[in-house]
Amino acid sequence: MEAVFEEYAAFENKVKQSVYIDNLSPLAKESVIKAALDQFGNVIQVTLIRTYLELKGMGRAALVEMQNADEARTIISEIRNSPFMISGMPRPVRARPAVVEMFDDRPRKPDRMIMCYWLKSNDPDFEVATKMKRIVRNHAKEANFLLKTDQNADFRNAGATDGHHARTVGGFRGWPPAAPFPEPQKFSAKS
Repeated sequence: MEAVFEEYAAFENKVKQSVYIDNLSPLAKESVIKAALDQFGNVIQVTLIRTYLELKGMGRAALVEMQNADEARTIISEIRNSPFMISGMPRPVRARPAVVEMFDDRPRKPDRMIMCYWLKSNDPDFEVATKMKRIVRNHAKEANFLLKTDQNADFRNAGATDGHHARTVGGFRGWPPAAPFPEPQKFSAKS
């Protein structure tokens, strides 16, 4: 049992000396981030975090483990005060202290008990659980819709030439989409 407490204490120490950095360029690799942050201290590990809901050209995030917590705080203050340079290009990168939930390999917290039980319809928590279930379902539908909309926009943009849509199906010759894409709407500003 003592080993479990020691393992979790070591993990908490790792969290304290780690920094979460987001809005990184998709071109930034672990070695480039490590080289850029080595000026603030000894970088132990860089872990890139995939963002599943963003398009391919969007920024990414990373967890950077430093030698100690002071180096992690230095990185956070420096990135907040000046632009972060990777390959000579400044990006509005953000840094903040890492938290336990950001780590996939976190150990189970000692003495944590999770109790599961069925709620009866007359229980006051039943209404809350029903609302949460509805919210989660709606969020999943919204996220799915946004991903499909973004994907459709990518297909339309891929087929565009000189501002006009190509008259191929979905912008790709020989690739039929599930449904035809709507024509872009024109809006006029009222004065």
